[in-house]
Amino acid sequence: MNKTSQKLEIGGKAPDFELNTNDGKKWRLSDNLGSVVALLFYPANETLVCTKQLCSVRDHWNDYLDTKAMIVGVSPGSIEDHAQFAANHRLPLPLLADIEKNVTETYCSHWLFPTFFMRAIIVVDANGIVRTRRSMLRAFRPTDRSVITSIYAARGDALHDRFGRLIKDASERTKQKL
Repeated sequence: MNKTSQKLEIGGKAPDFELNTNDGKKWRLSDNLGSVVALLFYPANETLVCTKQLCSVRDHWNDYLDTKAMIVGVSPGSIEDHAQFAANHRLPLPLLADIEKNVTETYCSHWLFPTFFMRAIIVVDANGIVRTRRSMLRAFRPTDRSVITSIYAARGDALHDRFGRLIKDASERTKQKL
């Protein structure tokens, strides 16, 4: 994936990518079509704010599970660093190792600040459409409530799109009969 060739926009198709998890397994965004996916981009393992963010996700894990979404963390660390970080803090979510930072650059780019200073929450609906893109300076972190609300909104957007297409199709069929 090349940052210059793909631009991330709300309402646009999320660029596909494949990274390894902290368990050493391959994880591909397109393999999760059909489910809402929340990508939690964080700058580094074992830092104050990042640890607080991911431990808060752990502490509210049942609320995340209730959304029926796939929740993953993404950071430039190695598979081994992610595995140790997940074990140290009993993190229930997969952590994706973006060693070359290509995915992070694509999804977290900011017009003013370098990616290293940023964290981001990206919510992709079941059709692969970006529904939420929130970037913030690394010193700040999103609340679990705001992430969970964005996930539910993406589910609603996907339903709205699906029902909108059904209504449009039914309307076209009615016009053809007349």
